[in-house]
Amino acid sequence: MQKNQAKWREILLELKRGLLEIDDDSSSSRGTVELDQTRVGRLSRIDALQEQAMNNAISERRKTTLCRIDAALERLNIDEFGYCLNCGEEISEKRLEIDPTTPLCIGCSK
Repeated sequence: MQKNQAKWREILLELKRGLLEIDDDSSSSRGTVELDQTRVGRLSRIDALQEQAMNNAISERRKTTLCRIDAALERLNIDEFGYCLNCGEEISEKRLEIDPTTPLCIGCSK
């Protein structure tokens, strides 16, 4: 896995940049919903609250993914990237291509 460290670092950093950009762009959609009944009808408020809840859930998933990216970058720094945290075996290149943040081999992920 040593020879591919630069490749994986760039992939992980690009994923992180993209997620941070999306998170920054969508921050306004997670704000407080206006509850002024003279401006918005009841159903519109419910829709707005549901949309806010969905956006908050999506934001939490992004935060989790960012933590996984940071953990993968740390594994790269200590030369443990690409090795299963559970059994120590090498994680297949194909599995890392699907999810470069994965900490487990296919056998240990079941």
